[in-house]
Amino acid sequence: MDYRVLLYYCYTPIEDVEAFREEHHRLCLRLNLRGRIIVAPEGLNGTVSGLVADCDEYMRLVKADLRFDALEFKVEEAEAHTFQKLHVRVKPEIVHVGLPHIKPYERTGVHLSPEEFRDMKDQDDVVILDVRSDYEYELGRFKNAVTLDIENFREFPDRLERLEQYKDKKILTYCTGGIKCEKASAYLLEQGFENVYQLHGGIIKYGLEAGGEDFEGKCYVFDGRVAVDVNHVNPTIISQCHHCHTPSDRMVNCANPHCNAHVPLCEACGAQLQGACSPACQEHPDKRPYDGTGTYPKISNHYRPEQGLISYRAPAR
Repeated sequence: MDYRVLLYYCYTPIEDVEAFREEHHRLCLRLNLRGRIIVAPEGLNGTVSGLVADCDEYMRLVKADLRFDALEFKVEEAEAHTFQKLHVRVKPEIVHVGLPHIKPYERTGVHLSPEEFRDMKDQDDVVILDVRSDYEYELGRFKNAVTLDIENFREFPDRLERLEQYKDKKILTYCTGGIKCEKASAYLLEQGFENVYQLHGGIIKYGLEAGGEDFEGKCYVFDGRVAVDVNHVNPTIISQCHHCHTPSDRMVNCANPHCNAHVPLCEACGAQLQGACSPACQEHPDKRPYDGTGTYPKISNHYRPEQGLISYRAPAR
């Protein structure tokens, strides 16, 4: 395949985030990358796609910056760009949870390689904790994982009481690429949990290096692919069509933009409801046209990546 998808993050202090954002955006434009990148005082987080040579050069240049010496790229092959645009934004945190005082580069859970995670996950004194949102773990999750019924990661601190029963266990946290686990495990340590671990590199790296064994279903990803296969050892489907309840791992966004729910919807129900998650949403006057994919990227006519740079306005100080 001619293209790659890079998933990465790094918790590291960045002093002048505005200047870094500007420089990094220009780098991505020069390399014809597309995707979403967040710059914050606590670090860098991104998912981008591009041609193989451009991705290789991007990885080389990022790693040449000593601040990102510990950064690891998760690299997947793709047939084309998985993003329509390029966005490089400044935000308070590289993953929004409302805990800016937590600094994973100072203290966080013990990193487990995919192989170490696989070997530990079924032990009697272990609890596997999924820190992702409900629409993500409903599509796919590790066998016997504890889930927290959250619509957004910022709700994680509010679920602490549910985890008190596991304080005498080894808690193995996991997420898509590892970034949420850094904050979640660091927060658990701050709250008095002692045996906290995290799957280093997340589900994506586990699939690439350990075959995805015992990960049930597919992994939700935040690009045009929406859902990707992880388990090449003992794959299963655990999600059901939101409408007819038959097994389905085909994820869509509801065609009603005021709903926009992330749900599994089989092809037959997708066609019947024209991409909506329910008859009510199908009848909504603002329903978007359904092209059979169930994804609705925001595409500008004649869009050029440079438009992102031109339209950027630094926030008022």
